[in-house]
Amino acid sequence: MGGVEFREAAGQHSSCPSSAQGGELGSFGPGQMVPEFDEVIWKELVGEVHGPVKTSFGYHLSEIVSREE
Repeated sequence: MGGVEFREAAGQHSSCPSSAQGGELGSFGPGQMVPEFDEVIWKELVGEVHGPVKTSFGYHLSEIVSREE
C-alpha cells in the first residue's frame, strides 16, 4: 500500500539512540524496560506495530518481531 518500512521511519523520525540501527533495541527480558513499554511488548501480538505508547521518554511505536516466552 505504499507505506514506509518501520526501520526507515525510525531512522528518519526517532530521537532515540536506537534510530541509528533503524529503531532496533535488541533482545531484552520482562521488567528490563519501563512498565508502559513492557505492557505492550510482552502482551501484544508478534509481527505487528503497536502504539503510540507514552512513557517518561516520550511516545513510541513498537514493532514486535519475535518473543521468547
